[in-house]
Amino acid sequence: QVQLVESGGGLVQAGGSLRLSCAASGHTFSSIGMGWFRQTPGKEREFVAAISWSGGTTVIKNSVKGRFTISRDNAKNTVYLQMNSLKSEDTAVYYCAAGRRPDALGSEADAGSWGQGTQVTVSS
Repeated sequence: QVQLVESGGGLVQAGGSLRLSCAASGHTFSSIGMGWFRQTPGKEREFVAAISWSGGTTVIKNSVKGRFTISRDNAKNTVYLQMNSLKSEDTAVYYCAAGRRPDALGSEADAGSWGQGTQVTVSS
């Protein structure tokens, strides 16, 4: 099972940027899809972005399209979420997820492993 550790969260003003990183352990990283999800108190966890094993396919939630970018570096076993033009509604705990297949994750059901989460707070 892949173990995941997120970093890069924090407090940022609206309009600012953050880059989240998710470091994975295990030799299967380069053969599986990865994703980012987020959750706010009282709400269900929601999909944000996903990337296939090669990085050739990415999927981005409509509400963050054009502001967020997902990428990966298989040599470093790391997946990234670049977040620009942040808004207060982006405030959430962001979770990294590892898929069970090479495809980009489509939902939580596709995830086999989860990180512990990193808090992102956007002040208006």
